[in-house]
Amino acid sequence: MALFCLGMASSLICSETQTRVSSVLNRDVKQYGKKYMFDCNEETCWNSDQGECQWVSLEFPNTVRVSELKVQFQGGFSAKTCRLEGCLKDKDFTVLSHFYPEDNNTHQSFPIQEAPVVDKVKIMFENSADFFGRIIVYSLDVLGEKAS
Repeated sequence: MALFCLGMASSLICSETQTRVSSVLNRDVKQYGKKYMFDCNEETCWNSDQGECQWVSLEFPNTVRVSELKVQFQGGFSAKTCRLEGCLKDKDFTVLSHFYPEDNNTHQSFPIQEAPVVDKVKIMFENSADFFGRIIVYSLDVLGEKAS
């Protein structure tokens, strides 16, 4: 009996994905830089500096269909509200989804309805649990598939 694959979602983040972040604690990229969200190491993290609405943006080498976002915060330094924005090359960002993480250390995943087709996504971390607005992310992944 043949099994039909309905396009399994896999990580869209690869070596050609360009990532940017709003800030890094004390500009200490060596210890708290953005790369630590993607290094599969549970000991390392991106630590933002203080300030409202920190963010991470990802630009993919191909147009993609985003179906799920996975994130692991440090409890006490999570965002109570997150906004996922996306766009095609040279277009303006539009809001794709809102999600509401729990303030803890667990791996959390958020399905994105109607898997939008984008070249770039931006994750806005709003309402930090931290008084100073700092966000700490141990791991971040965006799942989906290449848009054909």
